[in-house]
Amino acid sequence: MNISAHHAPIAVPPAQTGHSPIPRGVGIRVVGDVHGDSRAFSAALQTDRFVVQLGDLTDYGPDSSSCIAMALEMQQQRRGLFILGNHDLKLARALLGQKVRIDPPLAETLEKLDHRLRDRAAEALLAAPAWLVDGPRIFVHGGFHTDMLDYPAPGLPDGRVTGVLGRALYGEHTGRVQPDGYPERSLRWVDRIPAGMMVYCGHDRRSTDGRPYIRRNAQGGLAIFLDTGAGKGGHLSWIDLPPL
Repeated sequence: MNISAHHAPIAVPPAQTGHSPIPRGVGIRVVGDVHGDSRAFSAALQTDRFVVQLGDLTDYGPDSSSCIAMALEMQQQRRGLFILGNHDLKLARALLGQKVRIDPPLAETLEKLDHRLRDRAAEALLAAPAWLVDGPRIFVHGGFHTDMLDYPAPGLPDGRVTGVLGRALYGEHTGRVQPDGYPERSLRWVDRIPAGMMVYCGHDRRSTDGRPYIRRNAQGGLAIFLDTGAGKGGHLSWIDLPPL
């Protein structure tokens, strides 16, 4: 089993004020996009740290059903939480019978999803936060927006996701379309991270060496990308953080 665990060599600034569901005084394990890689996700959960999983639990890998079950058990036992990813939203909407494009990865997930989990999964996925601010650390699936520092994540609309919520789930687009038909994504949002803040995200597989990709802006803000291809021929990465 090919799994990488990485520790972040980053100094942590003083915590900002504000409520966070992450318990005080405990270390955190930040886990990247799982995409149905249940064996790797099970290994990542073998920790006494509080787990923050960055979304996209399902699709592509061999066992999305088990990944959802483990995530629900983790939350029920208050050992961690997961952020809403774009694949999670698509799955929840499909389970609720809402209009959504059923691509092959989602179709396979739906086919193999344990029927006992369907209702619980839809409810839990739609209740997952689109972003979470914990002192100087921001956890989000797709990309950062400065409004995330001032406002909690809103509820999900029935229709199209736009604005800050769209940034959280899908990142920032250039307005161009790639040859594969998907929108081209930009990292301009990294330049807007304030000094001393660290954004932990997934969604974009930016790494070229199998390790989480770290990008620093001119102000000293950091973006740490943890999608290293789990379920897609790569592996699952995580970073262990000290208590605030």
